[in-house]
Amino acid sequence: MRIRLLSIKSLPIILAGLMLVIFAGCSKKDEETTSTPTVDPPIIPPVSTFAGPTYADNYTSISAWASRSQWNLANVHDPTVEKCSEYYYMYQTDASYGNVHEGQGHYPYRRSKDLVNWEFMGMAFSTVPAWVKDSLNNKRARMSPALPPIENPSYGFWAPHIKKVGNKYRLYYSVVVTNPIVGTDPNTSWTERAFIGLAESDDLATNQWVDKGMVVCSEPDGVRSYTRNGANDWSGYFKFNAIDPTFIVTPEGEHWLIYGSWHSGIAALKLNPATGKPDKLETIDDYGVRIAGRGNVNTNRWQALEGPEIIYNQVTGYYYLFLAYDELSIAYNTRVARSRNITGPYVGIDGASVTTGAECWPMLTHPYAFSGHTGWVGISHCSIFQNPDTKEWFYASQGRLPENVPGINVSNAVMMGHVRQIHWTEDGWPVIAPERYAGVPKTTIKEEYIPGTWEQITMQYQYKVIQQPITMLLTIDKKVSGGVTGTWSLDTTKGILTINNIKYNLSNAWNWESVPRKVTVTYSGLTLTGRPIWAKKVQ
Repeated sequence: MRIRLLSIKSLPIILAGLMLVIFAGCSKKDEETTSTPTVDPPIIPPVSTFAGPTYADNYTSISAWASRSQWNLANVHDPTVEKCSEYYYMYQTDASYGNVHEGQGHYPYRRSKDLVNWEFMGMAFSTVPAWVKDSLNNKRARMSPALPPIENPSYGFWAPHIKKVGNKYRLYYSVVVTNPIVGTDPNTSWTERAFIGLAESDDLATNQWVDKGMVVCSEPDGVRSYTRNGANDWSGYFKFNAIDPTFIVTPEGEHWLIYGSWHSGIAALKLNPATGKPDKLETIDDYGVRIAGRGNVNTNRWQALEGPEIIYNQVTGYYYLFLAYDELSIAYNTRVARSRNITGPYVGIDGASVTTGAECWPMLTHPYAFSGHTGWVGISHCSIFQNPDTKEWFYASQGRLPENVPGINVSNAVMMGHVRQIHWTEDGWPVIAPERYAGVPKTTIKEEYIPGTWEQITMQYQYKVIQQPITMLLTIDKKVSGGVTGTWSLDTTKGILTINNIKYNLSNAWNWESVPRKVTVTYSGLTLTGRPIWAKKVQ
């Protein structure tokens, strides 16, 4: 083999050329490294395939009574939920789009095994209990001066509450008499009293109820007359309005009924555990003690809160009192206060006493809209219940479509049942999931699921104003840009996403607003002042 040797004289030229190539290569590589932007990995959904709900939110085409087998959660208002055997049962106010329920009975109910697919079952009661008219006219006869009986009262059947107590199921239900106390004009006389009754069943599957009669009724305290001075006179005649019952058994075994709507606030009434009723109703003090109000509780007789729901959380050691604020068709929004004692004082996240009339924070729901949907309004008067096996908490209420949605006649009368998961903050406050429950399988939400485009709604309290989303970008380098700027971090063990020092509960969720619907990730949390923040990943 012959080897050609390079002369020593030629080496400097060759080395110089090599150095030029090497340095040129290094310089080009450095330029590419510094100029290449951060590229996020492709979106990896936590659940790649899932067949979630596909039914339409506009159910007007199947709203007729003859189509009730197709309703699922259509035509729901003021729901209350309890589990019996393998089914969850949901009872509600007499309400439906177009009032198609009229003449069919009272307190519609449905059932579900999974909280997603609901079967409409019919009506809990076929007729109004006879005791209501008797009790009404007995009260009228004892007034001073005595009033004549109302022979054909007009009724409303509102807001029941279902709860298992021992081996029985108790259904507390509201019946309102809508006739004026005197005359025929509700602008010159307050309407008659409301009643809360009790019925019991051994098995919800049978729909067999034994009526136990009256528990409590609206009662005047002598402060106001039943004469009403026009449509703008809101000085309520009755102290507590006997509707919207909720019931609880305390850890000590005491039984309490919480009830009330507008008028003088929310009352707590101790019951006899054996009967489910108070032992006596002789004086106004026997009708309960106020545990929540709004504004000046000593003078305001028309306080804009109602629909109480009471629970006890064994983990936190607090009673939680959920409240519906404002009028129900649009402005409805949900608040919550808590107390170590069943009769209060109930305080908000700011430490103020809701029992003495402070505004209640946090707020949990409010009219809102994510992109691609009309949005939902009137989201309150909730049922709070627990899966007895997993101990997960859930929130159920109606949501209404907004007014004047194109193509839908009386769109605000479209009322869809919403079931949502509840999560708990580290300091023991509930937050509501941004998307309705769809049974999406739970997974560990990893860091690679977070980067992408998100929509976030920071809800301010604005009467009847639908809260709108902003768009934000979370990137792989833990930065946040767009409508919100800052940084993010993830605790995968706890499922907590932190953005700018606010901690959020992450959830696997169903994107109800996308077309087609699909699996996504959501988060929910609270501002320091108790305003809810909802967000979902959109791409």
